[in-house]
Amino acid sequence: MSASSVNRWRAAACALLPAFLFLAACVASAEPADTLWMARYVVTMDAQRRVLEDGAVAVRGERIVAVGLRAELEKRFRGAAAVRRPDALLAPGLINTHTHAAMSLFRGIADDRRLQEWLEQYIFPAEAKTVSPEFVRWGTRLACLEMLLGGVTTFADMYYFEEVVAEVAREAGMRGVLGETIIGFPAPDAKSPRDALAYTERFLKRYAGDPLVRAAVAPHALYTNSDADLKASRALANRYRAPLLIHLAETRREVDDTRARRGKSPVQVLDELGVFAGRTVAAHVVWADDADQELLARRGVGIAHCPSSNMKLASGAAPVAAMLRRGLAVGLGTDGPAGSNNDFNLFEEIDLASKLQKVSSGDPRVLPAPEAFAMATSLGARALGLDRETGSLEPGKRADLITIRLDQPHAVPLYDVYSALVSALKGSDVQDVMVNGRLVVADRKPLTLDPPAIRRKAEEYAGRVRMAVRNSKAAAPR
Repeated sequence: MSASSVNRWRAAACALLPAFLFLAACVASAEPADTLWMARYVVTMDAQRRVLEDGAVAVRGERIVAVGLRAELEKRFRGAAAVRRPDALLAPGLINTHTHAAMSLFRGIADDRRLQEWLEQYIFPAEAKTVSPEFVRWGTRLACLEMLLGGVTTFADMYYFEEVVAEVAREAGMRGVLGETIIGFPAPDAKSPRDALAYTERFLKRYAGDPLVRAAVAPHALYTNSDADLKASRALANRYRAPLLIHLAETRREVDDTRARRGKSPVQVLDELGVFAGRTVAAHVVWADDADQELLARRGVGIAHCPSSNMKLASGAAPVAAMLRRGLAVGLGTDGPAGSNNDFNLFEEIDLASKLQKVSSGDPRVLPAPEAFAMATSLGARALGLDRETGSLEPGKRADLITIRLDQPHAVPLYDVYSALVSALKGSDVQDVMVNGRLVVADRKPLTLDPPAIRRKAEEYAGRVRMAVRNSKAAAPR
């Protein structure tokens, strides 16, 4: 190469050097992130319930590191893998605050029954003959598959063989507050409440400090447990700093029977027994008067409102608006699929919760859309004691998030994001699901569970359940 050519190359290199140095400086100054999620809207559910148009969320490891406008975050996190969803909104993962996941295998076996008839003549006999660790495993897999595809990232569960439920939750990549049931008669996994409490203690020890599973103690209800077992359940929960889950004031009959026997409401009885002396999540709470609500608020009890279940069993309309005014953390639950509800569709619960309060109060302004969506996200997290970790899209919180498509006919036109979330969008619109920084559903495809295998097993167990119900009805006294 001639001297003149060398000089020309040197001159060109010198001219380009500032650009190279600028690019290197930009790369060096970019903040680290694994994934940058971008969407038409980001629904933060933070304290201001901000909705960011053309927004983004940056994720590093298990946590969110930034939430803001797309243009700003693209500059800050240049090295992050980009997930662009221009025809979707990005929201916190939904939180199902009360269910019985494995009961998915009992879906629809005894509709149109009163609660006590449903429990005593159908569910309890069927459970006694069919429920096993493997029944719970496959029933929970079916439930987790449905919940994930519907945008649920966290669920609170009460059932038997709860260690198996925890194994499946981890397999699916879901967050769970999982309570082993304590009940006053022989159950599939324990011959007595004492055995159930021992099982529960082993469960609490095994999952201490787990990043996804929070083990809990779950006495079924006041009417199915002795006072001594309720006290022992609270003591066990407190010993391991675990939550206690319980059904409470679900039906008028439960309240009337308790008042007739004890002269107090179920809420007052549990309080006097010390059951609320620690983190407590009470499911249903349909029949709670002003005094009960004030007491629950003072004790900081989380409420799991289950509108579909309460409507289907004709239990009544819980005083949700009044409880929210008193500062109670009220989340939403699907309850268990069987007679009380036949799916895990939390979008349906959001819609029904809002409408049920309007029709029961006669006031269309009650429980507006932002508050209804909060019950499935930030308020649900607070009810479960997880609000420092999940329930909103904020820096430092766990990366539990979902994308929801906005390009379907029922989503167009879109004037108000919260209105769409509560009254128009469906669980089937969920496109992607991330839990704890791990992608578990991508473009409607489950990444952690095997849908064909789950469906095959569900059909296999359905044959056993049909036989159990048929035999129970044949053996019933006439």
